[in-house]
Amino acid sequence: MHEQRIHQRFIDGADLHYQWAEALARPIAEASQAVLACVTGGGKVLACGNGASGALAQVLVALLVGGFGRPRPELPALALGADAATLSAAAARAGGYDDALAAQVRALGSAGDLLLVLSTNGQAANLLRATEAAHERDMSVVALTGAGGGELGRLLRDTDVQVCVPGEHAARIHEAHLLVLHCLCDGLDQQLLGDEESAA
Repeated sequence: MHEQRIHQRFIDGADLHYQWAEALARPIAEASQAVLACVTGGGKVLACGNGASGALAQVLVALLVGGFGRPRPELPALALGADAATLSAAAARAGGYDDALAAQVRALGSAGDLLLVLSTNGQAANLLRATEAAHERDMSVVALTGAGGGELGRLLRDTDVQVCVPGEHAARIHEAHLLVLHCLCDGLDQQLLGDEESAA
């Protein structure tokens, strides 16, 4: 019985990804283009999220710096909140964690950089403040959201990009966000290195 349930999880996940592919293809391509414009223009990517979304921010940074599918130069990226000492110091200075990520954006971000925010519901105050701080620094924002995008989606400007997974279940949104990050990095590789067939 347990194996049947696992099998069904795989089928359900694959079905959802198939259903969402058409709606997400264009915003993912736009997000990949935004990251490409940032890193080829001399900027860096700052990534953040809470909980599992924070872990996915670290995955993205690992893929940008360490590479995805093919050898390429390292791309400048940093996961905000991954350094506990810096995060807690910023929180202590600000009087709470709501402003801790925004403090890192203000300290490290500048015009031409990009903030990539991951959130399943777009409601966390610390991510909203980080987004506002990025706008104050004239940074672009790419938001990976779900559940309609929440307040984070409403904060975005016309020049920002939102990839909003059309689902409500946090685990399914996280799974989709990982696939989105892989598609984003694959798109970067393709744009920076050309098609694999032509490279061969």
